[in-house]
Amino acid sequence: MKSKAEQAIERISEIRYPLILQGCCIGVLTGIVVSFFRRILIAAESLRDSVLREAAGGAAESAGTSGVPGMQSPGTAMMQHPRMAVLLLIVLAGCFLGTWLCVRLVPLCAGSGIPQVAGELKGRVFQPWWKVIPAKIIGGTLAIGAGLSLGREGPSIQLGAMVGKGFSSLIDRLATEEKLLMTCGAAAGLSCAFSAPLAGAVFALEGLHKNFSTDVLLGSMAASIASDFVAFYVFGLTPVFDLSIRQALPLSLYWTLAVLGVLLGFFGMIYGKCIAFTQDLYDLIPSKAGRLAVPFLLLIPLGLWYPMAMGGGYRLVTQVADEKFVLSALALLLMMKFCYSILSFSAGAPGGIFMPLLVIGGIAGGLYFTAVTQILDIPQYYIDNFVIYGMVGYFAGIVRSPVTGVILITEMVGDFTNFLALSVVALIAYITADLLGSVPIYQQLLERMLRKDPDCGMTDQLRRNKVLLESDVYISSIMDGRRLKEMKLPRGCLVVSVLRGPEELVPGGDTELKGGDRLTVLCNQGRMDEADRILKKMCRTERIR
Repeated sequence: MKSKAEQAIERISEIRYPLILQGCCIGVLTGIVVSFFRRILIAAESLRDSVLREAAGGAAESAGTSGVPGMQSPGTAMMQHPRMAVLLLIVLAGCFLGTWLCVRLVPLCAGSGIPQVAGELKGRVFQPWWKVIPAKIIGGTLAIGAGLSLGREGPSIQLGAMVGKGFSSLIDRLATEEKLLMTCGAAAGLSCAFSAPLAGAVFALEGLHKNFSTDVLLGSMAASIASDFVAFYVFGLTPVFDLSIRQALPLSLYWTLAVLGVLLGFFGMIYGKCIAFTQDLYDLIPSKAGRLAVPFLLLIPLGLWYPMAMGGGYRLVTQVADEKFVLSALALLLMMKFCYSILSFSAGAPGGIFMPLLVIGGIAGGLYFTAVTQILDIPQYYIDNFVIYGMVGYFAGIVRSPVTGVILITEMVGDFTNFLALSVVALIAYITADLLGSVPIYQQLLERMLRKDPDCGMTDQLRRNKVLLESDVYISSIMDGRRLKEMKLPRGCLVVSVLRGPEELVPGGDTELKGGDRLTVLCNQGRMDEADRILKKMCRTERIR
């Protein structure tokens, strides 16, 4: 009988077309799960909006928690109807209790879910998919539906990855194949959450694997497209942000994009530091219930007097683009949304920061445009452009996946005329955040999670599972022109294949590597992260001559 290592090497060489087929299956399943999640969230948020409108005494047309200006404060109406206030407090307490139970029983359902997926792909985390899926759906619905400033996109990525893992378990795949199927599921989850199939596939490469692989790309694309078909069937073809962008920004105004990119990169660095600082403060509270109670209690004053800061804030973007806020109101909205999003996420509730940070970026872009128009004579219809520039720049500065950001915003808006401008802002924001020493937010969150719990569900048996890693040898990298034995991989790791163009070499210690080679490394799952760091340093870092 062949060992698992031999099976892994044999199967990975023939995995491309089976992975595409399996990716399609995972995409459909993920589309069903995530569409269900989206549906119940829409229902919960619609109910919350209706309750706040009712509490406001049937004020003039408004969007409830979306915060269309002009909605009267529900505070006075609540004081006049104490029974309604008591009922809402009971519902809020129920949402808090349900969220706390989910986090207590399944700790890995807390937070965004993207760090957990990235950790499992690195061999550092084990998630029981049969527990995470229901806990994430229930906990996320209660937390986001209650009004916490969280998004559904991170949870959708985790749900998709867990669907992929469950599918892998049912068809009895090996550890390497399981990780590929999890990646397909994660891509499908993002695709269904945003109706953005290309962004889902690119995120799988740029945000999770951080290394180009044709197999991962094809499998992720198949899963993303299949998932998007389901989303189109359920939600239709309307873009997530239905903005009326009239034309591209003229080149004469591109200097304003450079300034905006620098500001957003700096703002993104501040966001990461605020998340870390707030999490440190929350750690002073000994119980999970106490930490979760903070954002839930803040819902009371926010719901009564400033409901615009509640929820994911999807419709805030279009309202800013429709010029429904003056400069001072935009500044207040930005501050409130920024603070409450950080307080909601840092408490550990099941929900993501993907959408809140896009909304904050959109508000920042609108604020920047409104301030610039006080000085320059720029047509007002360009505010739509600057809203999406703010979104992509803030995303690139925090998540540090600029290509994903540009493609995601383009697909979400359904307009390609601003592709160049989006790329400029994303690049400048990325460089600014990098020069300021900012750590990508999901890497920061994963490192913090592993510091608090180094095992994260991993056992010695799981660590001994054999997996395959792939890495390109970059031209001018340290290993370009050097012998394989100079790489010094961790003990128990073995290079089993060197692909040079169409030719596959049988590697030995004296094999000389060349730029463009593709290595396949066999190692224990527990050594994956360490081996990948060495591969990145030796094969994907340019040599200083």
